[in-house]
Amino acid sequence: MFTRRALLAAAPALAFASTAARAQTPTIRIGALQDASGPYSYLGGPGSVACARQAIEEMAGQFGLNVELLTADHQNKPDVGSAIVRDWLDHGVDALLEFNNSAIALAVNTLVRERDKVMLANNVGSATLSGQFCTPNMTHWTFDTAMLARVMGNALYDQGGKSWFFIRADYVFGKTLRDDTAAIVEARGGKVLGEVALPVGTQDYASALLQAQSSGADVVALALAGQDLLNCIKQAAELGVGRGGNQRLGALIIYLQDIKSLGPASAQGLQLTESFYWDMNDRSRAFSKRITPHTNSVPPNMGQAGAYSAVRHYLKAVVSLGVVAAKASGRDAVAEMKQIPIEDDVLNHASIRADGRVVSDVYLFSVKTPAESKGTWDLYNLKATIGPDVAWRPMSEGGCKLAAG
Repeated sequence: MFTRRALLAAAPALAFASTAARAQTPTIRIGALQDASGPYSYLGGPGSVACARQAIEEMAGQFGLNVELLTADHQNKPDVGSAIVRDWLDHGVDALLEFNNSAIALAVNTLVRERDKVMLANNVGSATLSGQFCTPNMTHWTFDTAMLARVMGNALYDQGGKSWFFIRADYVFGKTLRDDTAAIVEARGGKVLGEVALPVGTQDYASALLQAQSSGADVVALALAGQDLLNCIKQAAELGVGRGGNQRLGALIIYLQDIKSLGPASAQGLQLTESFYWDMNDRSRAFSKRITPHTNSVPPNMGQAGAYSAVRHYLKAVVSLGVVAAKASGRDAVAEMKQIPIEDDVLNHASIRADGRVVSDVYLFSVKTPAESKGTWDLYNLKATIGPDVAWRPMSEGGCKLAAG
């Protein structure tokens, strides 16, 4: 049986725990619910599983834990995802990880609270998880729409981006990103000169891009996702939008693999936001070196790295609280997570707030030119580091009742 924090100090001795002692330890079960076969599978998928397994291997080896990782494909269907989670919870799963889909995360959030388990939301954009739908059983990792808007809006404004033009997806995601970013820019005294909303699956972005170019806006901001975003960036390069002069092109959300797919020739100069980059420092490079043997040499993106951080920190809380107590109450496990500093090779200056939001340093990057890139995954130039207090929406603005307690 594990005691609380004293166990953390005993890590070296516990590394030699006997097989018999481990066999007597109850098993912690973590279920990773993902888009494993759909349009966003490359953003999490096997990469997130590899990162979660790495965290389990490190923590189990150090503290003698028994940990089981289950995975399932929700097919981007809330009813399928909810059914999987109900079955998992009926069979003793203690924590839920990942999701890749805001609608599914919000549906599962209710189930996790009702069953008093742990939610490690990751690769999920909706800021309402730590806002109006916050629960004492939920933590939200890596990014959300509010952070992306605040970082891009403030950082590009500080670099001269006083006027903006938006090209956005014509559904809730695109409108939310546009509205949140515009609010930041306008609060600073900037102006929105125009926008174009386009349906999913648009093939021709020339008209929208030329409108943005002719507007004279300092920043052309793309609130798009997936293949729509990639098509728009490729066509922007062909038309010279955001190339030369004072106009810059910014993607409000984009992943490392997207940039690799585009290549520096098409994406050079693009402004973007990440909370993790594999080549940031010695720690991030060491972490990525541990992961890439399991991912066909592909470095983890910020969402995949977030899976490692979430699982590692949850297991740290399990050790601190005690396995039996952590399994008995997800609410208590999350409360313990909020008390323990987040210390890993992924996030910098990180902690969990009362509303469940994981806050950390966030970075503004620009994509390197072909001449600057020294290797396949050498893609980013660091432009600015934004601390937690500036990068993330204040708790007072999110509408979470826990934040007032």
